[in-house]
Amino acid sequence: MQLRTRALVCAVRPHGEHGAIARLMTPENGLVAGYVRGGRSRRVRPVLLAGNVVEAEFRARTEEQLAGLTVELVTSRSGLYAEPLAASALDWVCALTAAVLPEGHDYPRIHDALDGVLSAIEAAPSARRWASVLVRYEVLILQELGFGLDPERMAIPEGGDDWSAIFEGLKLTGRFLARDLLDERRNDVMAARERLVERLKRAA
Repeated sequence: MQLRTRALVCAVRPHGEHGAIARLMTPENGLVAGYVRGGRSRRVRPVLLAGNVVEAEFRARTEEQLAGLTVELVTSRSGLYAEPLAASALDWVCALTAAVLPEGHDYPRIHDALDGVLSAIEAAPSARRWASVLVRYEVLILQELGFGLDPERMAIPEGGDDWSAIFEGLKLTGRFLARDLLDERRNDVMAARERLVERLKRAA
């Protein structure tokens, strides 16, 4: 397997003494994992921050083998980590994507929507303009995985300034996510969502 593509970093975990396994969201191949040699080094670690856009090259002898992965930074979103609310949102949407999507399945709508959410957070860290986009992203995840939620019937405003509708939307999507997609083995993922919702409530 050989794949070179632009991708979004969703999750990274240490592997071995110096390496890391990164899970990237790609436009045409969905979620793809690869081993990054030296992924925990001072040089590579900032490239593998969740939310960053990278140029990625995956190489493996077989489809079943974990690919070796090299990455080059295209767009850094490291600045968002200095703002707690924006950082919480970025952590949540990336962790959700990595936790619930099966690897190697094509989800172009999810890729484009994730890129849109991250760009919205980057453009307006105040949350008033991106909170509804985040709810719609959760709805899309559920739709793509077989749950029939309709964002129009949920009355989530496009403009993003109706906090009551946003929190009602978060309550509904959270129920589906916790019950059907994020089981007990992924409590840390739901904890990231809970931190985000609490910070949104303080911001509202």
